[in-house]
Amino acid sequence: MSAALAAAARGLDTVLLEKSSYFGGSTARSGGGVWIPNNYALQAAGQGDDPELSKLYLDSIVGDVVPKVRRDTYLERGPEVLDFIRARTPLRFTWVPQYADYHPEAPGGRAAGRSAEPVPMDARFLGEELERLHPQYTKAPANLIVTQADFRKISLGLRTVRGPLTMAKVLLRRIVSLLRGQKMFAMGNAIAIGLRKGLMDAGVPVHYDTELTDLVIEDGRVVGVRVRRDGEEAVVRARRGVILGSGGFEKNLEMREKYQPQPTSVDWTTGSQFNTGGGILAGIAAGAQTDLMDDAWWGPTIPLPSGPWFCLAERNLPGSIIVNQAGQRFMNEALPYVEAVHEIYRGEATGVGHVPAWMVIDQRYRNRYLFAGLSPRQPFPGRWYKNGTVVKAATLEELAAQIDVPPGALTETVRRFNGFAETGVDADFHRGESAYDKYYSDPTVKPNPSLHVIDQAPFYAVKIVPGDLGTKGGLVTDERARVVRADGSVVTGLYAAGNCSAAVMGRTYAGPGATIGPALTFGYLAAETIAEEAVTALGGDATDDDTTSRETA
Repeated sequence: MSAALAAAARGLDTVLLEKSSYFGGSTARSGGGVWIPNNYALQAAGQGDDPELSKLYLDSIVGDVVPKVRRDTYLERGPEVLDFIRARTPLRFTWVPQYADYHPEAPGGRAAGRSAEPVPMDARFLGEELERLHPQYTKAPANLIVTQADFRKISLGLRTVRGPLTMAKVLLRRIVSLLRGQKMFAMGNAIAIGLRKGLMDAGVPVHYDTELTDLVIEDGRVVGVRVRRDGEEAVVRARRGVILGSGGFEKNLEMREKYQPQPTSVDWTTGSQFNTGGGILAGIAAGAQTDLMDDAWWGPTIPLPSGPWFCLAERNLPGSIIVNQAGQRFMNEALPYVEAVHEIYRGEATGVGHVPAWMVIDQRYRNRYLFAGLSPRQPFPGRWYKNGTVVKAATLEELAAQIDVPPGALTETVRRFNGFAETGVDADFHRGESAYDKYYSDPTVKPNPSLHVIDQAPFYAVKIVPGDLGTKGGLVTDERARVVRADGSVVTGLYAAGNCSAAVMGRTYAGPGATIGPALTFGYLAAETIAEEAVTALGGDATDDDTTSRETA
């Protein structure tokens, strides 16, 4: 949508082809964070910073996995893209207070964070088109709007006054919006809705239920796409270029088993069900180079009977640990989610079973905090036990027996962790030392807000698997979003952005929104590149009144 909006704004005849019956994809299912340093929302909150610091940050965490020119282009042009979206759509962003960069102690990192999220919006302006919004990640009552900033406070239950006050505010907002007849949306929903309205205002047609099957190549140039629509094959010609924005391959088991670490499953991802790698496969067939195909936007995930639950705040809160099948901790449980799953797979490769892993908590933890959508003190549903997702026992020894880990090892692990909780220092994995660890911690717990003893029966073990928000490997692109071959040459006429392209973040994750930020930016840059090349081809005029064919974005 960012690419199509930018192409239309530059006078290109543009059409957006959508595989599914919905708009928004995985973005609509997400928290909606956007990591673009120094953008207008951050500046308005007094959180602008020296652009050289953000460059230093990506230099330090991404390194040469991604060319510096591509990293720098993203940081230099990103704020411009959000200005463009603000001018062309109803979408507005605001700073997420104190949501730290995921590696805030790295050179150039910021403990205060560089993430922005959408301002909640009334989507009545979409009319019947709103019914095509991609199904949400979790079902929530209409107009119950929780922002990322809200969620941090609510996750603490009644531990601080901010939790109940924030929940009261959320409920009051819902009542007022219902009385006004509004249709309020936030987070990733708001991004998708805002961009969709921009496309409607720009007159860009969106063709749903139109699946890409191949690229059309003539004389070495991509000149269109083959699609399947209503059971029939068709060709959409493109005079200037084709921009792939088709997402990753998280729902393609064959590709996951070919490229990803094992074990893997399409049932562990929270990405869109329609992301099966069609754009990546088409690009490979056209000669494109790929990279990072073995990586993903990972996150420890709870395999609930109703679908995967991306485990975010739950594992950061004090009074919890994650153990492997030897009954031992193997990482700082509060690590950024990509790094946490890297640790899971690193351990799996050594022969010590890490899949599944188990989050161990006690009744005190369960009484205090939200957990996978459940309120504090709310019992785990019976179907979770029946599914094997949750195990309960009166003692740690009994718990260990039920999850098939050595009882002595688990009790010793908990004993050692409890000692760390009392001193406030995790001597094994340094949990609670990073500013990021503290974001989803409990400030009422001393001396370390991320550590608390586990000693109040009954005890629970919750299954943890290596899930993801989507894959991050794909077609290699340059700083202008042009798809390139292994020899560095450009696949003429082909561009890519988002999760069908190899991530500018390399094997790491800069901060909240480091997927959506690059997708917006490189979609925009792809359209800009097409328009600039069109100017050259037409001798100074990028527009074209010939209506016998369409540009595709």
